[in-house]
Amino acid sequence: MIRTTTAKRGTLFSRTALGLALALGVSGAFVAQPALAAKKNEQSGPKIEFSKPFAAAAAALDKTLSDAAKTPPAGAAAVKAAGTNAQAKAAAVAQLDTELGGAKAKLDAASAAASTPGDKLKLGEMTRTYGVLTDDVALQHQGLVLMIDSGVLQPAMAGQVQFLAGVTAYQKQDYAGAVKYLEPAKASGYQDQQGLLDRVLADAYKRTGNTQAPLQMAQRDIAAAKAAGTKPSETSIRTALQAAYDTKQAAPANELAADLVRYYPSVSAWSNAINVVRQLSSYQKQENLDLMRLMSRSGSMTTRGDYLEYLENADARTLPGEALKVIEAGVASGKITAGDVAEARQVASGRLSADRASLPGLERDARAANATAVTAGAAGDAFLSYGDAAKAEALYTIALGKSPADANRVLTRLGIAQIDQGKAAEAQATFAKVQGPRKPIAQLWTAYAASKAGGATPVAAAQ
Repeated sequence: MIRTTTAKRGTLFSRTALGLALALGVSGAFVAQPALAAKKNEQSGPKIEFSKPFAAAAAALDKTLSDAAKTPPAGAAAVKAAGTNAQAKAAAVAQLDTELGGAKAKLDAASAAASTPGDKLKLGEMTRTYGVLTDDVALQHQGLVLMIDSGVLQPAMAGQVQFLAGVTAYQKQDYAGAVKYLEPAKASGYQDQQGLLDRVLADAYKRTGNTQAPLQMAQRDIAAAKAAGTKPSETSIRTALQAAYDTKQAAPANELAADLVRYYPSVSAWSNAINVVRQLSSYQKQENLDLMRLMSRSGSMTTRGDYLEYLENADARTLPGEALKVIEAGVASGKITAGDVAEARQVASGRLSADRASLPGLERDARAANATAVTAGAAGDAFLSYGDAAKAEALYTIALGKSPADANRVLTRLGIAQIDQGKAAEAQATFAKVQGPRKPIAQLWTAYAASKAGGATPVAAAQ
């Protein structure tokens, strides 16, 4: 009747932001080293001295590049405007170099004269600055590595320079080099404002074949934050979740999915978290139905496939009221068309009147002294599907009192019925009892219940 549409495995989180941050992150300024004209080093850290030949070759260039970094000449804008057009970029770089008084030739002359650690530090800074102005990633990286290898880089700057060296290595597709510089930057405690370090390092690990490192790195950060009583960063959680998902590690992925929506609930977070649990756990129809119910209640049904999968799991033949509610919501959202669900609508509509008329009898049978757990649980399922959460809660409670074989399913749906009535605290206590394969489902519902603890809105009954 309806084919299940499951998202293909792949990247859970968009890398668009990563690409943008890479494009912007390497051009930021940092505190300059002592000017060549300075006679004394007033900064703390290693003593910086310049040789006379280097100072003579580089003094004027140092000022030119420093001024250009503050107020870029027209040629710098032309370089950026050229983009990936090699011919236009070469012309723009030539224009810029002329405006800088032949800076490239002077930079080469300064390089030939550099001999002391201080010379190499300053040469690295100037090389990096020229590379930023000319949009030359290789030159930027070369300059940053010169600064690091000089041995006299100010300690306060080390983390930032290592970070920038790692990013430029990554841009050059030197992923081992990216790891080489980003690891010590992270170990030093440095974090860029964009939160880029962790994302680039995780991806560099992955591209060098070290698939476990991103997960381990992020898990350490998360554990440290929790131990300190602070909220783990969203970047750490997403990095770890992506790594666990990539390596098909269901147990940590399930925990991290719950963390993501617990700490950073949003439509995209709910969609990602639910899809992770769905795709790594290989659930059957009844388990998946409860995940689709959560997706609906959290407002994270964003694709045609979401509505069609929910509809298939609800099954117009067995839960016609709920199936029709899904159909109406999907068509109203514009994600599915009436034609997509014409057959399912016909089946559900044909079953609706008789199904609703059977509810009093189902309740009566479930409340009978000789009722079985199966009878009471089935009645609870029927009332839940029509949005009558109070009766569903009562019937699930009866079922649990008869020691049902599928206790974890009954507990899950009891918790859902409690949430639908605004009983967030009671729902959390119920979900805490769920074990076995359904535990990851219960953990996500627990996070949802926690988000409703300030006052839940009951789910409207199907009409």
